[in-house]
Amino acid sequence: MPTPAPEFGTAPGEAPISTSTSDILSPLGPQDPRETAGYHLQARIGEGGMGTVYLSHTRGGQPVALKVIRREYGQDADFRRRFEQEVQAARRVQGYHIVPVVDHDTTGELPWLASAFIAGIPLHDALVAFGPLPLPAVFQLVGCAARALTSIHAAGVIHRDLKPSNILLGSQGPYVIDFGIARAADATHLTQSGGLIGTPQYMSPEHALGEQVTPATDVFSLGLIAAVAATGRHPYGDGGAITIAAQIANTSQRPPKLDGYDQRLRPLLERCLTADPAERIGTEELAALCQESAGRGIGDFTGWLPEPLTAEIARREQSAQAPPQPTAPQMPAAPPAAPPTTAPSAPAPPPHDPTPQGHAYTQGVPQAAPTPPPTGFGPPAQGQAPTPGYGYPPPATDTYNLSPQAPSPAPPKKSRRGLKAALVALALVLVAGSGAAAAVYVMGKDDDGKSSASNGTKDSGKKDGADGDKGASTPSPSPTKADTGSGDQGGEGDGTDPSTSPSIPANAQYSAIFEGKSFTLRTPAGSAYVNVDFDKPEVDTEDEMVDTLKDMYLDSSYWYFDTTMGKSAGTTPQECAEGTGTDVLPSSLDSGAFGEEAEIDKGVRLCTITKQGNLAMYEITGLTPGEYSWEVPTVQGKLTLWEITE
Repeated sequence: MPTPAPEFGTAPGEAPISTSTSDILSPLGPQDPRETAGYHLQARIGEGGMGTVYLSHTRGGQPVALKVIRREYGQDADFRRRFEQEVQAARRVQGYHIVPVVDHDTTGELPWLASAFIAGIPLHDALVAFGPLPLPAVFQLVGCAARALTSIHAAGVIHRDLKPSNILLGSQGPYVIDFGIARAADATHLTQSGGLIGTPQYMSPEHALGEQVTPATDVFSLGLIAAVAATGRHPYGDGGAITIAAQIANTSQRPPKLDGYDQRLRPLLERCLTADPAERIGTEELAALCQESAGRGIGDFTGWLPEPLTAEIARREQSAQAPPQPTAPQMPAAPPAAPPTTAPSAPAPPPHDPTPQGHAYTQGVPQAAPTPPPTGFGPPAQGQAPTPGYGYPPPATDTYNLSPQAPSPAPPKKSRRGLKAALVALALVLVAGSGAAAAVYVMGKDDDGKSSASNGTKDSGKKDGADGDKGASTPSPSPTKADTGSGDQGGEGDGTDPSTSPSIPANAQYSAIFEGKSFTLRTPAGSAYVNVDFDKPEVDTEDEMVDTLKDMYLDSSYWYFDTTMGKSAGTTPQECAEGTGTDVLPSSLDSGAFGEEAEIDKGVRLCTITKQGNLAMYEITGLTPGEYSWEVPTVQGKLTLWEITE
């Protein structure tokens, strides 16, 4: 068996990583919190340069990996602002073979985010412990990862740090992870001083040279992963990080030698590893190529991995069912605190970020500060749009342009930088300690409508403040679970706070606009979103509905409420109105909240004051389960709408 390249972590003569179940989860120690924003922390999953990852569960019982960010980052206001933007961007990424981000908060003493938990094994660790994968498994892995990248790029995000430790092998296939937070570090003083974010051995040539990156950079990285997964050998040799990265930067002059790879794999490598981004294969075509080459459906995961690796994954899944008990006295959870308004002058550099054992952690649109509500029924204040008497205030302007868009075109040709410049840039990568940090590149649009990318430099930060952030220097406030009394994060997307329902006067009168209208909320496929307007009523599957009309939206795995949603004890408008303030639901619901004896079941009546100031009641009449356990069901119901008057 070929010896894996040094980037897999074990030097010659060292023992391979342990694969015992005790390595997957560690008991909480005296320094660990036991609760964060309503999440009960059960065990440690791992610790890296950005923070510590803990196992927890949602109110619906779904396991999540909750990452608490390190203090040196959490105390940096620029980091908090970027963290909010990047996590909101990642929450728009939905699709197969992706570990989704399900919750986050940036307003407490330390920022955190929660993602779905998969008790798998990182590809990096699997290669070290078990050696290269069979070629059919490599094609399945690459094909599924290409599909994941298609969803990521469609949301306007570039992974920018795809590597073996950011692909998780599970019993139901591979998952692309960690496209959620390290990009935020690019806004700090640490990286503004000249460092790059990424892993040198898996950078594209344009990334290594410090040029603008496009979605094609992830394709190059995936080609390198394919080569290493199949043989344990890197196409650019077995040198150190600087040596390999310098060779990658010089690809246009000296392409990698691929004659030592299986002839069935070489066409894929040749299409991925070209120096010119415009000539690389697209992710959809790459997935189709892998489907053809695998000799089986790339979505058929029955026996897709060698038996020892399959057994290890099964052991990890079993171990995650019984987390270890804490071994030390409980430490009190840190109280929430407002983020600083100015960044400290010199944040401490983060340590090396190893891959957490047995999990991957990963990243909506950004959340703008809520507009102050009107003081009464008089004319709106200067500059304030008129609002309905009982509705929500108009949403604040989005602070960052993250609307889904087509992948950026290849960057224009630039004058060739010398290899010396590449080495200098790569040396800064290592000095910054970002060789193992994950990164996300968020694509926006310039004023002229052209695709652009924010790279976290001082110049781009200036543009963010002038055009994208509207001058915001602190993260937008958002309610935490302590604020809402619920188990999920609230208020994303349009600046409305769904934890606070507009008050209805005691003498309010209700007149029916329509009653008992059939209304189905059908679960979308893949990465699609469905926006819902209860006033019209209508559903929008093209993501074209304006925020001032949208009362809720859903994807394949969650319902998200843009207005306060409660449960009514009866069918009268008075009972419905009371439910919007007394029996309030969390601002998002996962699949565990649906079904018998769950929060949402047949016969439940959901009530909300709509964005247009009307009272809506949605009575559930049926649930059709999704194909997978994590999918929310398609819900059938009857919708009634009342106008509220005094």
